[in-house]
Amino acid sequence: MTEPTWRKSSYSDASGGDCVEVAASSDAVRVRDSKRVTGPALALAPDSWEAFVGGLKRGPAGGSGARSAGSR
Repeated sequence: MTEPTWRKSSYSDASGGDCVEVAASSDAVRVRDSKRVTGPALALAPDSWEAFVGGLKRGPAGGSGARSAGSR
């Protein structure tokens, strides 16, 4: 088994703070915290990853943005 090639998100904090890395293969897309490279990684089926990313691109349901209980 070969080691996956991890890519850091372009949205990650440049000072090493909030960092997410992704490694894709034909059977799974793996996501991990770049500060914990030996820690756990979330593994998703490629079609589940596509649905997740597609939802992020579309934005919140209804297009009105998230609302907190105190903003009504």
